[in-house]
Amino acid sequence: MQWQHQISLKVSTIAGFQAALAVLLAIVLAHFSQWPHLVGFAALGALASLFGRFAPINRRHGIVWISAAMLTAAVFATSLPSWLGAPAFVPVLVVAAVAGAASVGFNYWKLGGPGAVIIVFAAGAAMTTIDSGSVLLERTLATAAGGLVAWLVTSASDFLRISELRRIQPPAEPARPLSHILLAGGRIALGAAAAALVAYAAGWSHPSWAAIGATAVMQGSHLHITWHRALQRMAGTMVGSLLVWMILETQPSFWVVVVAIVIFQFITEVIIGFNYALGQITVTPMALLMTYLASPVSNASEMAIERVFDTMLGAVLGIVVAVLFSTLDDRRHLARLRRGN
Repeated sequence: MQWQHQISLKVSTIAGFQAALAVLLAIVLAHFSQWPHLVGFAALGALASLFGRFAPINRRHGIVWISAAMLTAAVFATSLPSWLGAPAFVPVLVVAAVAGAASVGFNYWKLGGPGAVIIVFAAGAAMTTIDSGSVLLERTLATAAGGLVAWLVTSASDFLRISELRRIQPPAEPARPLSHILLAGGRIALGAAAAALVAYAAGWSHPSWAAIGATAVMQGSHLHITWHRALQRMAGTMVGSLLVWMILETQPSFWVVVVAIVIFQFITEVIIGFNYALGQITVTPMALLMTYLASPVSNASEMAIERVFDTMLGAVLGIVVAVLFSTLDDRRHLARLRRGN
């Protein structure tokens, strides 16, 4: 536990600074370009800066590139069915497939946190309808450009991590058999699909949020982690949604929203390593405000309330799928924890 707190105190603060700066630069550059309507997708690409915070300097470069490529591919994959005129439920299934594929990629390449949930968030943001190939290309390139900004920011500032990484020397992530990785990815895809399809059938505006909720809670390596994450995510999301409702009810200007996104992004990366629930209180406003930046809505309270219901639905179905497809070892481990052994 001491090692975790040492890392969270300095390295997480540096990671928060890098992510906040990358998102801010991506938004500013897009806003003052010829394509200001793409600020949301540029910001999504900049989220590649979240990954590899504990990795050695040289490996961090590769992790950010891979993460940026996955974010870009997720936006392209979800936008493509809309351009091709596919039924509305097809992008929902694509988001679920992205969740499973991203989970496999993160585990296979050992990319670390925050994991596949960020890729699913990008995929979900691209579910808005498009009617031309030029829009598909613009979205994809804007996301890639944001990823480039993330790489430039992390490359320029990673020297801040060197002394701390040498002192802490984080342990290497243990290897997992490919069969286990594939099974976990399939389980996450199934949970994300179930949650998103139920939200879609209910007529909710953002079914991808349910997929995000399922993916987030199912990333845990054991059932007890899944259960605790679900509870903490639901509690944190309710408080965070209240915060974003209060902000949007004031009808803030573009730059107020941008400043709020940057602040919430920084705080999230600093505190989420200490407490997952507290992290959800700040990451929820960041995600909702970024969504608002890409697609402004007139009814802030409706968006905030739907976020709560989507998250609860995703968390509950994520737990159900995790239990149904858990291994016997998972269940024995959970039983030992309940007995207090």
